[in-house]
Amino acid sequence: MQLKSFNKNKERLVRDISWLSFNERVLQEAQDVSVSLHDRLKFLGIYSNNMDEFFRVRVATLIRMASYDKISRIYLEDKPNLILEQIQERVLKNQKVFNTTFNKIIRELKAEGVELINEKKLNAKDMKWLRNYFNINVRSNIVPLMVESIPQAPNLKDKSIYLACVLRSKTNGFTKRYALIEVPTNVCGRFIILPTEGIKSRIILLEDIIRICLPNLFSQFGFDKFESYIIKLTRDGELDLDNDIDTDFIRSIEKGLRRRKSAKALRFVFDKRIDEQLLRYLSSILGLSKRDHFIPGGRVHNHKDFMDFPKSVFAKNKSKRKQIIHPLLKQPVRIMKVLDKRDVMLHVPFHSFDSIIDLLREAAIDPTVIDIKISCYRLAKKSKIVNALINAIQNGKRVTAVIELRARFNEKDNLKWKEVLEQAGAKVLIGQPHMKIHAKVCVITKKVNKRYKRYSFISTGNINENTSTLYGDHYLLSAHRGICNEINRLFKFIENPKKKAILSNFKHIITSPNRTRDFFLEKIDQEIEQGKKGKIIVKLNSCSDDELIARLELAAEKGVRVRLILRGISRVVTKGENWKQSIDAISIVDEYLEHSRIMYFKHSDEYFISSSDWMKRNLDHRIEVTVPVYDAILKEELRNYLAIQLKDNVKARILDTAQKNLYKKKGRKKKEIRSQEVIWDYLLEQKY
Repeated sequence: MQLKSFNKNKERLVRDISWLSFNERVLQEAQDVSVSLHDRLKFLGIYSNNMDEFFRVRVATLIRMASYDKISRIYLEDKPNLILEQIQERVLKNQKVFNTTFNKIIRELKAEGVELINEKKLNAKDMKWLRNYFNINVRSNIVPLMVESIPQAPNLKDKSIYLACVLRSKTNGFTKRYALIEVPTNVCGRFIILPTEGIKSRIILLEDIIRICLPNLFSQFGFDKFESYIIKLTRDGELDLDNDIDTDFIRSIEKGLRRRKSAKALRFVFDKRIDEQLLRYLSSILGLSKRDHFIPGGRVHNHKDFMDFPKSVFAKNKSKRKQIIHPLLKQPVRIMKVLDKRDVMLHVPFHSFDSIIDLLREAAIDPTVIDIKISCYRLAKKSKIVNALINAIQNGKRVTAVIELRARFNEKDNLKWKEVLEQAGAKVLIGQPHMKIHAKVCVITKKVNKRYKRYSFISTGNINENTSTLYGDHYLLSAHRGICNEINRLFKFIENPKKKAILSNFKHIITSPNRTRDFFLEKIDQEIEQGKKGKIIVKLNSCSDDELIARLELAAEKGVRVRLILRGISRVVTKGENWKQSIDAISIVDEYLEHSRIMYFKHSDEYFISSSDWMKRNLDHRIEVTVPVYDAILKEELRNYLAIQLKDNVKARILDTAQKNLYKKKGRKKKEIRSQEVIWDYLLEQKY
């Protein structure tokens, strides 16, 4: 029986259970034999990485809620202990599916000539090569911890895997000692391709090389028998701010960010064959209790690394389609002159993100440009965006950059970019207390003949050239005076939050935290007035806000056609006994991550793109931007984009209260429509 939460007499699926259902859809992709083996390994990696973040954030939050003695002062989730029990049950079930899928893929890899081997499948020549590799590349990067000798519990890193070793000595009556070795994948890489004379490829994991060389590390201390098992800890990350919380409580919880490296362990994953005495000992010294999530697994852990499994070993590795340079933005061209005539929308990863970099590069060298303001949430590791901004500074432009230091798990990288930009001469804003700046916007100001002219782009996703090849997002490039001026005023508010009146005077852009929910409630109400003639299409990552969901359900009760495309969390009830119209809800999980947010309302024939999901944290606790799409050609593009996705019958799953993740039926005579492939072809044929 699925656990439900209740609000205003409406049954709601618990968001955490819905999220687990989403991650199960990711696992389905790894099971799908029509997907390439390389991509199936990638989906296993994504699933694993998602679970790590889920435990760091959501499970951590639930545990805090369950233990907080003033729970009456806040509202987060009903019955957190019950949710935790259901999470444990579902995670253990999925772990079995995961292990079975992984083992099957490894067998299929071998049949394709790619063998993942361990230390038991090596000949003398291999052993010699690997010992030499260890001494040159690995040995200096590891320092074993003799855990019984150190005065306090070892501070195991959250994202690392460790070899838990049992060391024995025959000469000392089989004396047993324990050691921990961090596997230095961040330095040495996880996958080592062995030299081979045949046509097959052989890969060994870094931890297995260390297993082979344990005598090199410990034999000089009299140990001559060795056992080793992979273990992994997931620690408390931070509170996931998604509801109204007492501010003192927020402050006390946010201190956990600064203690993340030594925070409470939330999940302990281990090789199920581990020595029982070693497992008990580790549980004791790490302070793990029965309540903590113990996940027995196979020999291999930290499968997130498999997102980077080497492509070079695949003989049939098909290259992805080439990204499309938007026809109006092919270089050489003055992008701002194009925008003087009409708006342009990039649909990544189908369109190339390079056009955004080209726009910033153009702004950097245009003598009439005086000012660039940009909000960056997650930047690429080697950011071309930052390079373009520094180039602009060197060319005498004023640059203001908003760097959100609390972008979850990117805090360290963003702090680095803050320092880099400040050293270059940029004005860097770091956000506001208790409110993340999640908007992704930019405004460029020219001064021509003493008059100001502005250009902007507004995005549903990060301004990041790396993720733009993996995430499905939209970037609206516009010279619309009203939109550009309001984006410029938004930056003035970020710079001086006391001027809250700025946010309430916008006529074009819609902003959180002050207006987004009310705006869309009004739009839904307009469709409700149309009854059966009304239609709403909403595409989001997650939909969990009670007020907006209740209004969507009311619209369906009144006969409005409501269609949802939700990648992740959905707490929407899709069917009621007295409803005139059921809500159609699907989730698409495919090669590219569906990340965009689009809203359509038939009565006014309006389209909007947004940085905001319909979640309480986005609507009430973040600065977000939603922008209307005015250009008729772009509205038609979005209309076709959504129509293609709604027709998907290959990668679309049905979202309902049962959360079975059933694929949408194709129908006998209907052709297969895999929306991501069809959108490629549609955009390739677009003429302007």
